[in-house]
Amino acid sequence: MRLAPFAAAAAIAAALPAAASHAQAGPPHLAFPLACEIGKTCEIQHYVDRDPGPGVRDYHCGRRTYQAHNAEDIRLLDMAQQRRGVDVLAAAAGRVLAVRDGVPDISIRAPGAPSTAGHQCGNRVAIDHGGGWMTDYCHLALGSLRVKVGDVVAAGQPIAKVGLSGDTEFPHLHMSLQHGNQFVDPFAPQPGDNPSCGPHDALWTPQALQAMGYKAGAILNAGFAPRPVSAADVEAGGIPGATIQGPVIAIYARAIGLEAGDEMELTLRGPGGVVLASQRLAPLATNEDQHFDMIGRKRPATGWAHGTYAGEVRVLRSGKVALQKQFTAAL
Repeated sequence: MRLAPFAAAAAIAAALPAAASHAQAGPPHLAFPLACEIGKTCEIQHYVDRDPGPGVRDYHCGRRTYQAHNAEDIRLLDMAQQRRGVDVLAAAAGRVLAVRDGVPDISIRAPGAPSTAGHQCGNRVAIDHGGGWMTDYCHLALGSLRVKVGDVVAAGQPIAKVGLSGDTEFPHLHMSLQHGNQFVDPFAPQPGDNPSCGPHDALWTPQALQAMGYKAGAILNAGFAPRPVSAADVEAGGIPGATIQGPVIAIYARAIGLEAGDEMELTLRGPGGVVLASQRLAPLATNEDQHFDMIGRKRPATGWAHGTYAGEVRVLRSGKVALQKQFTAAL
């Protein structure tokens, strides 16, 4: 999602009384802004694009971003998790500068989805941290905002919940950091190129920086199903597991941050390790933000054997395993 700087920020900040509790000479130190755990209940989908030209380049010299992207996108696993509610947290102490509510939670890919012109950020909260520093939190859930303009908030305080409002097709938080009218990459705040290809003078707290360790992609979802499933089913969430009576035992996987040339491989094994189904897809022709695959086996005439079934998904990159996940089900 692309956003322009909040043009009225300076005017609103000037209209608010000074807040000595959060004023600071330097930049804020940012805590992790979601009540989730990277690698288990959420993943980073995009970083800030540092390439000034038509190419893309994240702070780690990778391609986990897109043209002119100016924030961190932290996504939930599926819409079922979003409906249960995940808190968005103030990354640093400050005073609420602006809010917007009333934008519906609907994917821009949904049939009949309304225009997001003028509110690409969706429901939002902007927080002034003093010294010209501001964080902006986008795609918040309709009706979930817990703060109003002028409120003073503490670092880690819940301010809303993750939604699907504005210019987005999956539930996530788009959090940007600005100094004046310039976007700043919290992983490497110096402007221009980042020759270190890693965090440099990062503005994240040590705990947040550790939690957000860079990944060259991730397996977002993987599991068993009692029937063939689609990428839309996985996004919706709540897929039941396989059963001993089911007509099919299937496994599925959705990976994010894949690169051209990557090969996704799925393997389903039955009790004793016997291979029931296996598939390796052709190498990807282009980079893909997310990629889904599923394989399965119909129930044999003799029925399913009782025991442990195992699924495995691997992503091969340049002939080596870049991503891997294994999971089991006792039937």
